[in-house]
Amino acid sequence: MRYHHVDVFTDRPYSGNSLAVFPEADPLTGAQMRTITQELRHFESVFLMRDGSPGRLRSWRARVFDLAGELDFAGHPLIGAAAVLHALHGAADHEAWTLRLPDRPVEVATERRGPGRYTSLLDQGAAAFLGRPEPEGLAALFALDAGDLDPGLSPEVVSTGLRYLVLPVRGDALARARVTQPLDAPLARLGAEFAYLLDAAAMEGRHWNNDGIVEDVATGSGAGCVAAYLRSHGRIRAGEPSLLHQGRFTGRPSAMTVSADGHGRDIRSVRVGGGVALVGEGRLRELPQP
Repeated sequence: MRYHHVDVFTDRPYSGNSLAVFPEADPLTGAQMRTITQELRHFESVFLMRDGSPGRLRSWRARVFDLAGELDFAGHPLIGAAAVLHALHGAADHEAWTLRLPDRPVEVATERRGPGRYTSLLDQGAAAFLGRPEPEGLAALFALDAGDLDPGLSPEVVSTGLRYLVLPVRGDALARARVTQPLDAPLARLGAEFAYLLDAAAMEGRHWNNDGIVEDVATGSGAGCVAAYLRSHGRIRAGEPSLLHQGRFTGRPSAMTVSADGHGRDIRSVRVGGGVALVGEGRLRELPQP
């Protein structure tokens, strides 16, 4: 089975967030997809299946897996997948794709920028604001003090597909942060699945797996929540793209373009995009047992 290795949220290979894209995954079971993802060890892999008749090349079913299992939604896999579809099936410099996740479809616009270079823009849809937890104790989850939190911005749980606790920090707190204990239980008590640390002044963030062992290079789903959060607080203008940085502390600096339309807590459209570099292609000689 053929797959593509791409780097997302970057304009050059061997930077940004790496990804494996399987554009002909129809024969695979979910168990096989998970095993392949664990074998390749990218942060996530995305598996694409034709949606309907062979002539419908602009609409594909997509399933996303990380090392633990299947995700309801993700950002960088969909952005990378759309660029691969453009390389394989796009005749024009500008194309648009519908990627149908198990729970909902999303739209991705792509642009060919040169040999092996694309940009993708993912519309994550409307944002949901799910609560403002008390700040007490939240900083300690990341080996920080209460004084490291941004006094002008409150923590909030936001979702554009996955539920993130957006935790604004200031000064050098982002550089000092680390996960001190498994986050699943404390986040679940807040109604969140993941946490995203944000330095709003520097427009930079960090995100880890909930066990704290692996730090993500660039988190598209988290970036969408950040865009909605910043727009709701008037920190970015409606519909105006801004750059959100991530990955500096992993040695793979990445840049995500984020924007949001709406006012206050009525954020109707959130978009996240960035560059995609095609790094290589491979073929699995053997598939795991179904």
